[in-house]
Amino acid sequence: MTAAEDVRALFGESVALFASLTGPDHVVETANPAFLALVGEQRGLAELMPDVAGQKLIAVLDEVYRTGEPRTVRDTQLIKAAYVDISLEPRRDAGGEVIGIRLIGVETTQVKQAQRLMAEHRVLLEQIARQAPLAEVLDGMARSIENLAPGELLASVLLADPDGRHLRHGAAPSLPEFYNEAIDGIATGDGVGSCGTAAYRREPVIVTDIATDPYWDDFRELAGRAGLAACWSTPILARDGGLLGTFAMYHRAPRVPQEFDLALARVFAGTAALAIERHHTEQARQAAEHELATVLDAERELRAEAEQRAAAAAQLTERIRAAAAAQATQPHPDRCQLGGESGCGEPAEIKVADSWGDSAWGCPAHVEEAIINVRSVFIANEELGGLGAYLKR
Repeated sequence: MTAAEDVRALFGESVALFASLTGPDHVVETANPAFLALVGEQRGLAELMPDVAGQKLIAVLDEVYRTGEPRTVRDTQLIKAAYVDISLEPRRDAGGEVIGIRLIGVETTQVKQAQRLMAEHRVLLEQIARQAPLAEVLDGMARSIENLAPGELLASVLLADPDGRHLRHGAAPSLPEFYNEAIDGIATGDGVGSCGTAAYRREPVIVTDIATDPYWDDFRELAGRAGLAACWSTPILARDGGLLGTFAMYHRAPRVPQEFDLALARVFAGTAALAIERHHTEQARQAAEHELATVLDAERELRAEAEQRAAAAAQLTERIRAAAAAQATQPHPDRCQLGGESGCGEPAEIKVADSWGDSAWGCPAHVEEAIINVRSVFIANEELGGLGAYLKR
């Protein structure tokens, strides 16, 4: 079904109402089938509408009957939970006296309810656009549907694992906690309840009576403890067809869905898909940013280490050159010449030289530092056998 057809299913078709009322008690004299189906038998409207909302309409009828002035009333309750737009015109006898009222109207119950649903839908889209947490969006979506549905309904969203083999808890504000915990992590597969099957088949699965449906063999006792009798599940699919999760509507009594219910499920499954895909995209972005930051940190550490080694090499090179100049007066000093400004009190045991011919005497620790950091430095002691012997010492 197309999105346009879903909208038509949600908003319904306008139903025209007509009734001819007579007398101050507004007795239904004649009426079309739509009016009678909504209100009931032909008798005084005051008897049919005893509640507060009905009495407000009766007051308007009384005013029209008394004054003879027509009135238009919008979004009023003709009976409880039924809204209409109506026009009221006085009926007169041959002498011009008001003897009744002609009522012409259009039922707006489904339109009104669908408008409220669409308003809630816009709020959810705004939350997704501002990147609200996924749990907040899904919980808000479930509560909106539960609050605005005509009868009692318990909504649930399960999220698919990356491999699509299991479903995890996403949102279910009205289901018992023990139930949510029990189904968290259920496998996707043919015959695994409504949601597992819908996820596996990638198509809606309608179970109208859990007590007798074979899909619920493994979960029937759990559903009974939770007071659940029907479950309609719709898969939540990504734009590329990948499984994102399931959207389920539970009922306390066995029930067959109407077209309005199916359209509602498709609309909000699409909304959930948008929220989940946005969440996945944000997670991928954050992971990429974290990986990039890790790489940059490692690069900075390597650069700092290289700079430290370059500085150490420059300092050691200067020390070797200074030591080479000092050897003109003392060919073999007693103490290490590679200790820098702070000096080194260790005995001068090993002679090193660089490719420029400069040489210096140092202790084993400072000689090793020079070999590691200064390019082309080698051990120059003939009695030690050169670098190879030193490394094997």
